[in-house]
Amino acid sequence: MTVGMIAVHYPETGHFEDFVARVRKVAAVMRATPGCLSATYWADDAGEAVVSTVEWESDDAVAATYAALGTANVDVAFDTRERRPREIIRLRSLP
Repeated sequence: MTVGMIAVHYPETGHFEDFVARVRKVAAVMRATPGCLSATYWADDAGEAVVSTVEWESDDAVAATYAALGTANVDVAFDTRERRPREIIRLRSLP
């Protein structure tokens, strides 16, 4: 069973490009982790939200990815650069 995640981020207007650069670095770390099948990101048409999706082989792969993020030089902090809380949806494949 694969595991997925959709995260919707709402960066402040003045931090949009910086936020995209942050997401790009996090996605690269995720993709380099064994068991991570994909990590991609988009912006909505209005340029107000950044949506990232990740797919893993298993829950163990998710744990390995988050461990890798904890030791990588990436910024995953939620702070004033985002105008509202992130929306994160965890997913599981159906049999």
